[in-house]
Amino acid sequence: MTTTDKPAAVLALAQGRSNSQAATAAGVSTRTILRWLESDDFRREVAESRTMLLRLAVGRLAAASVKAVDTLVDALDTERGQARVQAAKVLLESTLALRESLDVEERLAALEAESRGR
Repeated sequence: MTTTDKPAAVLALAQGRSNSQAATAAGVSTRTILRWLESDDFRREVAESRTMLLRLAVGRLAAASVKAVDTLVDALDTERGQARVQAAKVLLESTLALRESLDVEERLAALEAESRGR
């Protein structure tokens, strides 16, 4: 197989899919995925792709957070909307958790880059 199969595997692994699922997505064997995973560059590509996916998710959650805050503010003036309030709370909590996860990913990537530069 050629390296053109790798991007599909990188994306699948970054999305949390199993080695077997990544192999299917890339059209290669699971053994090939395991061999690719032995490469620091390949693992770095997976990590960078995962970080990008997290950034996208945090961005979407951040945009939706404005609506969630509006929902919470509106709920102060009404007794209805318990489900909306719960959804808004979950969204805000998820935004904060994903933001923290993204921060950790970025710090780890910076440390790994610094360590490679030594």
